[in-house]
Amino acid sequence: MAVPPERATGPTVGVEEEYLLVDPVSGSPRPIADRVQELARRDPRLDPHEVQHELLQAQVEVSTPICSSLPEVAGHLLRLRHALGSAAEQAGCRLAACATSTGDLEVAIPVTATARYRALRTAAPRLVDEQLINGMHVHVAVPERDTGVRVMNRMRPWLPLLLALSANSPLWLGVDTGFASWRHLVYSRWPVTGIPPLFRDAHDYEERVARLVAGGLIGDPGQLYWAIRLSERYPTVEVRVCDIQLRVDEAVMLAGLIRALVMTLQEDATADEAGGRMTSEWLQAALWSAARHGIDDRVPDPWSGALRKVGDVCSDALDYLSPALEATGDARHVVPLVHRLLREGNGAVRQQRVLGEGGWPALRDFLLLQTSGQG
Repeated sequence: MAVPPERATGPTVGVEEEYLLVDPVSGSPRPIADRVQELARRDPRLDPHEVQHELLQAQVEVSTPICSSLPEVAGHLLRLRHALGSAAEQAGCRLAACATSTGDLEVAIPVTATARYRALRTAAPRLVDEQLINGMHVHVAVPERDTGVRVMNRMRPWLPLLLALSANSPLWLGVDTGFASWRHLVYSRWPVTGIPPLFRDAHDYEERVARLVAGGLIGDPGQLYWAIRLSERYPTVEVRVCDIQLRVDEAVMLAGLIRALVMTLQEDATADEAGGRMTSEWLQAALWSAARHGIDDRVPDPWSGALRKVGDVCSDALDYLSPALEATGDARHVVPLVHRLLREGNGAVRQQRVLGEGGWPALRDFLLLQTSGQG
């Protein structure tokens, strides 16, 4: 029996989304993020802290407040997209929730003028120039950092499935890459990315991160680009594997799945055995395969490690997560959307379908309408 919303319980959740600013005609990236943010700050629908700079001037990022329910997440994401979309239109561009740039570069995209981003540009010039990629990050509250490390260890086998479901970046600067998530390939060129190692506890985590920083191999803990990490700002685990989603309801669905995973894996000690059985190189290769094929191939079964069809793994996963989804009242926001995604395709499949049927103009219109919730 479904739990009434007023009686639903569960850890709080927050979502960050990154968007591209694009030309409304060509679909090419437009480097006017400062102007868009200036206009957005005047919008009474937005708190100035909800909109942040991103690495390149054709990108903007938003973050929801701390939310107790998925309807809260949905409401905030819709509000943020609409308000930021209005600011983008006033500035002469449009907001696009795609994880890579579909349009070709017409001008060079400068780095946002902060000390941190300038240092990144100096350290990795060509790589920074090509960071026209956008993700969705889900924060789920955990009681303390040792619990967060335990969740990280146990969630490693689930990361390829989450990437396969969320893949939304088949195109790169006017070219079909043949990948479902080209964002993953671009992102994986940084030093510390992909599947995190296993950690003994929070002390082990902190000690190893401190060694990376002290050695100058990364500038700060913010450059830990693992697919899941502990947040340095909040008492949360931060799942970073997902591409930005075309539709708000699919972003909400993924946030619900991830919250249910965090809740379930905290309590399931048997998940340690499964997580330890799958080696880092196996999971790293599986993550690459999920980026290549999305939902059209196989991912590791999170319990056995055997490669199985995405739909079959999803079916078992929904059964496994059912108690958590029912406890939070999230089942009705998650289960039908997972089935719809498997039936209609993820963002990558839908982008490629629209491109094949209507060409680049149809794809441009599709992306803009989906982002604004009109498609």
